[in-house]
Amino acid sequence: MAQPGDIISYNEMCLEVGYSLQRGMNFQVGGEVSVILMSLRKGAPYADRIENNGDVLIYEGHDVPKNESANPKTVNQPMVLPSGRLTQNGKFFQAAEGYKNGRSPELVKVYEKIKDGIWVYNGVFELIDSWIEKSKSEARNVFKFKLHVTDRSIDQKNKRVEELKDIGHNRLIPTSVKLEVWKRDNGKCIQCGSADNLHFDHILPFSKGGTSLRADNIQLLCARHNLQKSSHII
Repeated sequence: MAQPGDIISYNEMCLEVGYSLQRGMNFQVGGEVSVILMSLRKGAPYADRIENNGDVLIYEGHDVPKNESANPKTVNQPMVLPSGRLTQNGKFFQAAEGYKNGRSPELVKVYEKIKDGIWVYNGVFELIDSWIEKSKSEARNVFKFKLHVTDRSIDQKNKRVEELKDIGHNRLIPTSVKLEVWKRDNGKCIQCGSADNLHFDHILPFSKGGTSLRADNIQLLCARHNLQKSSHII
């Protein structure tokens, strides 16, 4: 079961959620877990961003399919399909409205693409708000979704589970920091040189005053050495 900061392939990500992820927004896939795929890379198709030292993700909704418009970036992001059913935007929007009306927040697994073929599991977030705004770069309406890091978890069967854990490990590490660390550590565990089962590790844990915002507090460890380190942290 992936932990926040784990580096995985696309196939491993699909195996983790038990679903072939063909789109960026996936509401309750298989009737259970919700998943979003994000990217903060230069040239990314949507204006996602992180706020509040990695506590908050602002995620942009998705456009109409390319086969429905010559230029999807000129069309308002849709709430409903031509059939009248909700789009993924609509489903996530409805869930956020439900939270604001007193229902439990939707739990969402968040995966981030940092390089071609390289994904990072950013952890579980609660969907707590949504709105529609005018795009700053295009004359159209786009959806925005606000997700907050949570101390809840989702088990390996993707069931919704309330489970206390170290929330500090869930702080989103900025993409620029991840890329700097990846380059500095040559995409390998600094302890043994393994390029498999890697993890972005906080040298000084967030809960003990460490930061997610600087590369000098982040390192690449393989699963074995990450586990060994965790077992020695009091």
